[in-house]
Amino acid sequence: MKTAGLKIALVYALLCFIWGSTWLAIRIGLESMPPIYSAGMRFTVASIFIFILMQFRGIKLQKDKISIRLYLVMGFFSFVIPFGLVYWAEQFVPSGLASVLFAVYPFFVVIFSYFSISKDSIDIYKIIGVILGFGGIVTIFSDSFGGNITDYLLGMIAIVISGIMQAEIAVLIKKYGHHLNPLSMNFIPMLIAGISMLVIGLMLENITTFSLKLNAAISILYLGFFGSVVTFTSYYWLLKRINIVILALIAFITPIVALILGYFFYNEDLSMRHFIGSLLVLIGLLSANFGNLMKLRRGVAVKTDG
Repeated sequence: MKTAGLKIALVYALLCFIWGSTWLAIRIGLESMPPIYSAGMRFTVASIFIFILMQFRGIKLQKDKISIRLYLVMGFFSFVIPFGLVYWAEQFVPSGLASVLFAVYPFFVVIFSYFSISKDSIDIYKIIGVILGFGGIVTIFSDSFGGNITDYLLGMIAIVISGIMQAEIAVLIKKYGHHLNPLSMNFIPMLIAGISMLVIGLMLENITTFSLKLNAAISILYLGFFGSVVTFTSYYWLLKRINIVILALIAFITPIVALILGYFFYNEDLSMRHFIGSLLVLIGLLSANFGNLMKLRRGVAVKTDG
């Protein structure tokens, strides 16, 4: 039990770090590539990596009706549309404000899981944790709220819609995707996303300035393997093992990782506001886990599959 708990904690921490680092990798890639086309290359590369891993490990693609429906729903509503909305919106919306807007994700995970999964998966500690975590993100990025929001109102709406969509898909996978292998469940959705976004990019973006420089190539490979294959496979592996609300709090931790990496690689400033906000996020994470920690202290078996 302890070994399983340690493995879950390590995978959770790894997921936070890698997803936090993807913002830096995207930034590097967009220096020489248009956004939607870049995302298409990312998911195409990811699907190739997944196919190779499936062949190497002898994992078959599940073809039952539920699996096929989930593949199609995930392909369009977890990758193509939400990632397309975010990549498009970040042309207008400041990245700090985008992080705050996408932080609606855990709130909607709470709402959707309350109505779709067991109500026992939501308790007062998790609700307080989500509120504290959101407060921390608002504190960290409070300096991004200036300017005339009407200039990027559509972009703001797009990011919120993306967060809501991904919350609903996470709950659907939690409820109906227990039988899916974490690798095979990502192959078709990412292939759909890769091909669709490449086509959209070719149709709507100016790719005449496209230049696959070394940094861009490294960015695509990193985002394809680590930022997509490792992260989404780990995410769906965790989704079967821990409470979905606790998993959703990753959305509050990744901006902190991005801030730290920005400080080291782009000499971005870290202020007292950032430390206070980060502390609120960590307190929120502890609060969300408080109920489980008390059960462990009393020696009660913890049901992780909310």
